[in-house]
Amino acid sequence: MSAVFRRSSAPGASRLRTRLPWWALALPVVSFIALLALVVGSPEASAASARQGLAPLLRILAQLLHGAPW
Repeated sequence: MSAVFRRSSAPGASRLRTRLPWWALALPVVSFIALLALVVGSPEASAASARQGLAPLLRILAQLLHGAPW
């Protein structure tokens, strides 16, 4: 038994238009501008290296696995 899915052939279905609300375009534009301002506005910011961020976490995990106190 196979199911066949068909579109409804309602009168005027081909002329149907959907309109987006004003905020559907405004929100992505505003968020892009805000992120761009954050990136451009902080020239002294630098990315942290992965080793600096992971070293304390790995040390704590190793101590937990060995049963040693922090």
